[in-house]
Amino acid sequence: MAEVIDGKAFAEGLRERIAVASTAFTAAAGRPAGLAVVLVGEDPASQVYVRNKGKQTVACGMASFEHKLPADTTEADLLALIAQLNTDPAVDGILVQLPLPAHLNEQTVIAAINPDKDVDGFHVVNVGRLATGMPGFVPCTPLGCVMLLRDRLGSLAGMEAVVIGRSNIVGKPMAQLLLAESCTVTVAHSRTHDLPAVVSRADIVVAAVGRPEMVKGAWLKPGATVIDVGINRVPAAEPGKTRLVGDVDYASASTVAGAITPVPGGVGPMTIAVLLRNTLVAAHRNAGVVLDESAL
Repeated sequence: MAEVIDGKAFAEGLRERIAVASTAFTAAAGRPAGLAVVLVGEDPASQVYVRNKGKQTVACGMASFEHKLPADTTEADLLALIAQLNTDPAVDGILVQLPLPAHLNEQTVIAAINPDKDVDGFHVVNVGRLATGMPGFVPCTPLGCVMLLRDRLGSLAGMEAVVIGRSNIVGKPMAQLLLAESCTVTVAHSRTHDLPAVVSRADIVVAAVGRPEMVKGAWLKPGATVIDVGINRVPAAEPGKTRLVGDVDYASASTVAGAITPVPGGVGPMTIAVLLRNTLVAAHRNAGVVLDESAL
């Protein structure tokens, strides 16, 4: 059976390191690092996520600024708030919770955020920085995946990696991060011919396609490390109930893989922890305080 990669435990350790570094930053800068989260509308899942972000931000010794706007907020008003946060010296990181209501243009809103406060790593400037190897901010989920891979495997150099999914949020930045680790990277997607054959070559498989239990154990190279980014709700055995599953068929994959992330409890807990890391990094850069980023 595969070793279970415990993202929950790793994220807890990361938050502990962040809390220590956060205390040191507050002493050096005379203020805490600050994260501003903007929520537009009443989406229940987004509300829960924002609430969790706020709690964990405060628990790590940072300042949390929450801006909850009605669903009918105009784009001009949202952009005005972002402009205000861009110039607020107490705010080091800005996160606009996605998805936005349909009348708001997500790309326009993301582009309005100061790239040096874009702790989600979605701004086109940070995308370019990642692609060219310059310092910037990387989307939280793929960076968390790389942290789990390094912790499990050490050096990733020379390994063959397959990323299933090509989204701007996970698939594309994941591929760039693996290239930076000197992996040989294939990005697979819905139009890939003979996907099982492609996956079977991989030492590392990252599944981020949004299709429940699509990746089967029979596709995997024996001993491969599998990172399952998917979070899908499917019907449970009990009528009217649902359960969470990933993009990987855990039951079959866990008998072939060398290590695998569970769903839930794998990649999910890493996302907020890495967001806090990015915020602390931004705070140090904005305040001119030196930080050993590799220690986080």
